[in-house]
Amino acid sequence: MNQTVIWVAAVALLVAVSWLMFRNKSGRPVPDILRTGKPLPDFAAVDEQSDPVRSTDLIGSATVMLFVRGSWCPFCSSQVEDLTSYYKDIVDLGGKLIFVTPKPLETTRRVADFFEVEFDFWLDESLGVAKQLGLLHQLGVPEEFNKEYGGDTVWPTALVIDPAGIIRFVELSKHISDRPDPKVLLAELRRAVSA
Repeated sequence: MNQTVIWVAAVALLVAVSWLMFRNKSGRPVPDILRTGKPLPDFAAVDEQSDPVRSTDLIGSATVMLFVRGSWCPFCSSQVEDLTSYYKDIVDLGGKLIFVTPKPLETTRRVADFFEVEFDFWLDESLGVAKQLGLLHQLGVPEEFNKEYGGDTVWPTALVIDPAGIIRFVELSKHISDRPDPKVLLAELRRAVSA
């Protein structure tokens, strides 16, 4: 009887672990507000010229939107650089590429300028958008950068939104160091355009 109880417990544990793993491949729960099939929530930010922008302005264009921690983050800077080789493909599909960042845009913008691409950068300086979307990463800034950037940041996240404003793909990074493969984002954008 003890062996049966052990087997039942082991199977129950295996089922629970499997459910957790496949429920969200990124290992972090996707906020309900950002689930695939839902409209991109309306939120406001500012662009590089300090002009107001809204997520609803994107309706009519398929969009790859990436929430990045800031220019101080080497993983985010690398992600911007990696996407430069796919920028033309995104534009050729009629898509937009937007980076939403909570902190100064200068370094991130320099990467895009170096590769002569026209990414859009939106600033969420108060982290209001991150809070609204459930992407706030409290105390996510390394201590050595706290004085300049504060302690909180955004959890790295990638979205693909179709021209009607519907989220077609979402991936939260498993860890602060990993980012989605640009080829995956491009494939998801193709699907979103043809949806």
